[in-house]
Amino acid sequence: MIHNRILYLGIVLIALLGASSLYAGPIDSPGHAHQDNAQLVHAANHDVDQAWEIYHRAALGGTVASPALQAEIEQHLHEARTLVPQAQEAADRGDDRQVEELCKQVRFHTAQAIAGSKEQKK
Repeated sequence: MIHNRILYLGIVLIALLGASSLYAGPIDSPGHAHQDNAQLVHAANHDVDQAWEIYHRAALGGTVASPALQAEIEQHLHEARTLVPQAQEAADRGDDRQVEELCKQVRFHTAQAIAGSKEQKK
């Protein structure tokens, strides 16, 4: 008798949990009023992370061409990292033009950092 009651309660619980998932929204719901801007900022942030990773590999491998170039690369990476939160704030405001301009600057700085990181010692 107790076993049947536990089984019944389990079935009811499963039914209730299953029914509650019907009311949930889609998993990939944007959650952001300006999804295109959010994606641009996300891509810019990813670019910065990738540039840092490439730089770190070069620095740890001892292949950065010179201390002066290393300082230049680090400055570009710092600038790029500083621009990402500004782009996020612009995205939150819905300022499409500002987001695009800031993300363009991020791409410039990350491209410079990556190119410098790939420059070999002579």
